[in-house]
Amino acid sequence: MNAETDFSIRRFIGGFDKNLTYLITCNKTRVQVLVDAAIPISHILPFIFNDPVAILVTHTHKDHINYINEYIKCFPDITILGHPKSTPIFKKKKFKIINSEQNFKIEELLFSAIHTPGHYFDSICYLLKPVLFTGDTLFVGRTGRIKNENSDIEELYNSIYKKILTLPDHLRIYPGHDYGNKITIQIKENKKISPLLRAKNLEDFIKKMKDYELKRIPNT
Repeated sequence: MNAETDFSIRRFIGGFDKNLTYLITCNKTRVQVLVDAAIPISHILPFIFNDPVAILVTHTHKDHINYINEYIKCFPDITILGHPKSTPIFKKKKFKIINSEQNFKIEELLFSAIHTPGHYFDSICYLLKPVLFTGDTLFVGRTGRIKNENSDIEELYNSIYKKILTLPDHLRIYPGHDYGNKITIQIKENKKISPLLRAKNLEDFIKKMKDYELKRIPNT
């Protein structure tokens, strides 16, 4: 699948736990967009040549929005895009609701939003063909985890199996943490290396998740 416009992606690693913030640059218009605010702005500034117009929030776990006030202070006109249920968190900020299956354009960059609850209630994946920014819904080698009352394993299963894995196999995911043996991977390759992406049904997925948690190495 070819990109619908010419863009580049620069990744920044750090934050709380190998977090990733991405800087997208449209090579036609030079407009810049950020995905998550997990990295201090000082790390990103050397690569910014136009004030970024938007921050795409994958979900509102603190580590993914930890530096958002820094970003807003630096770029007062920046718009925050996120899930409708995230609205109370961003009150008094320049926040725009993004609905599921909504297509939206930032200059020449054509995005599609896919609501993917499960790991967290307000999770969104952002499709910018041929890549998918997956936040904590999907990593290299595994899915996100179910850790608190705002998580739901059945919703995660539906998000993974009925929304993400139905997308073209050659899409490349860009996750919210560097947890795998590489930072990015195509969906088809991720299926091959992850048992969590080869469940027969919900019950099998629940079993595989339990097995994963029993064997999990902390901070992966």
